Amino acid sequence: MIKPSKLKKGDTVAIVSLSSGLAGEAEILWRTNQGIQRLENEFGLNVKVMPHALKGLAYVREHPECRAEDLNEALKDQEVKAIISCIGGEGARRISPYVDLKTIAANPKIFSGYSDTTTIHLMFYKMNVVSFYGQALLTDFAENVEMDSYTVENIRKCWFTSNEIGEIKTANYIRPYGLEWDIKNKAISRPILKQKGLEVLNGNQKVSGKLVGGNLETFVDLMSTSFFPDLEDFNNAILFLETSEDTPTPKVFSAYLEQLLKKGILERINGMLFGKPFNNIYYESYKKEILEIISKCNNPKMTVFYNLSFGHNEPKHMIPYGLTAEINALTGQFSINDSGVQSN
Repeated sequence: MIKPSKLKKGDTVAIVSLSSGLAGEAEILWRTNQGIQRLENEFGLNVKVMPHALKGLAYVREHPECRAEDLNEALKDQEVKAIISCIGGEGARRISPYVDLKTIAANPKIFSGYSDTTTIHLMFYKMNVVSFYGQALLTDFAENVEMDSYTVENIRKCWFTSNEIGEIKTANYIRPYGLEWDIKNKAISRPILKQKGLEVLNGNQKVSGKLVGGNLETFVDLMSTSFFPDLEDFNNAILFLETSEDTPTPKVFSAYLEQLLKKGILERINGMLFGKPFNNIYYESYKKEILEIISKCNNPKMTVFYNLSFGHNEPKHMIPYGLTAEINALTGQFSINDSGVQSN
């Protein structure tokens, strides 16, 4: 895997809307600007908003070629060192005919986002470039009042130093969803709820493997596309998955996992990581479905961790595609013994 270069103060990051155009809606611009200010003030970065990123829901939805143009141009721009998605949504798949994959390979840069942005991550993965299933502008960077220290520390560890990332611990609290993104709520902090830590759901050994995955619903929907990983890519891999705010029912959740089982993916991997379900909905039910699926495959003793702080969670840690992770069922530790970025 090709690693992007690390960030430093004064570097320029680009903002793109590759799925939803929500960041450009008039009633949301205050939050978009808040996220941009955090990039500038918290991390000392310069921010470049790509030409179509803030054109609003309708325009962004109707012009996938313009979304792709923003990504292509941000990759080619030698001033830009990282690319951050405003938010997920739906429709990233529609930009695939217009994305220049060779440009991704020729210009490896930090790329971050989650949810529907899984689509873009798999394009980077196809081109052997490390990307980060992680923070987005409107959620993590634009958190009310201030960014969570857990999130800030994870960003600094993964993007601003070429040291190994090391152990990633689950956050000891979550911020539940429900506070409307309205400017009148700008000065209101979301509540903090203490939460369970990482759970070792299955297995009794230490395993390692290359990280691949994303949002479960998007990941499975992409199985028929050309940029879905080859079956061989799952050999001895660590598959990471999490669910969206659509909160699929346990039956639907199981059906998604069943597709991975039928594809032959689950029998090839060394282990799985599952993010905390959105707002803890179906927390116990999902665990039962995971164990049921594992019992059906030829890999019933695989190591499975549950309730990690990635995906549709704040605070959030990122997961770098293609790097080798170690998950130890004996100690309950998840670590990445490699750096996510290279020295400049």
